[in-house]
Amino acid sequence: MTTIAEGPDLSIHVGADDLPFVEIGGGNKLKVVCVKPQEGLWIVENVFQAGFQAPRHRHTGPVYAYTTAGAWKYAEYDYTNRAGSFLYEPAGSVHTLTCVEPDTRVWFQMYGSNLNLDDDGNIESVTDGPGTLRAYYALCEAQGFGRPNVLVA
Repeated sequence: MTTIAEGPDLSIHVGADDLPFVEIGGGNKLKVVCVKPQEGLWIVENVFQAGFQAPRHRHTGPVYAYTTAGAWKYAEYDYTNRAGSFLYEPAGSVHTLTCVEPDTRVWFQMYGSNLNLDDDGNIESVTDGPGTLRAYYALCEAQGFGRPNVLVA
């Protein structure tokens, strides 16, 4: 990560190789790029394998997703996100992410939390930026990467 002074503000550059991807199971990977707890912001990049499915969840804030490789969809909808696709999800949206092609890469900018739901719509667990960052640090250390310099503000 490089900090560049530009007048009263600082620009911060995070290079493609500055932060590691960690294995989260089944060949699926996670990289945490930025967490700003005061804003409820968390930015991650994932690599998903075909067949990966996230728990059905509801977002408490908006989500912006950009797909750079492969394809994924929501079980509840007909469209498929492919390389070059941009997706906006409003707060309150409910869906189940399902990966349909191997080595699918998606960049997510999220605000708030993911409320993971059971079949009856009850909250089973909560995923948010600070919790994801803690898990990422633990996985980085366990996988021999040490503690990476994630942008936390």
